[in-house]
Amino acid sequence: QVQVAESGGGLVQAGDSLRLSCVSSGRTFTRYSMGWFRQAPGKEREFVAAINWSGGVTRHADSVKGRFTISRDNAKNTTYLQMNSLKPEDTAVYYCAANAGSSYIPSYFRGDYDYWGQGTQVTVSS
Repeated sequence: QVQVAESGGGLVQAGDSLRLSCVSSGRTFTRYSMGWFRQAPGKEREFVAAINWSGGVTRHADSVKGRFTISRDNAKNTTYLQMNSLKPEDTAVYYCAANAGSSYIPSYFRGDYDYWGQGTQVTVSS
């Protein structure tokens, strides 16, 4: 069993930056791929970024490429999402998730993720 907990959300202005953190419990953190997803009001939860178990392979949604960066620190059981040049359309609840069936290429399918956090709200004002 893995538990994940996000933090770092908040209210910012367009163009600002935020860094989200996701702390995972358990000693098997390095076996999991990790992902970030987001859900805006009235919309489905969508993929944002993912990173494989070693941190050597990452994927980012086209909508955030060049602005967001996923990373992980296995010594701290923590995954990060650095968000720069934020836009109002980035407003959403951001979720961290762990994929037990980790592969070299991390998945962007939310159905592949086994454990989810409660989410952290990010609001970007124009």
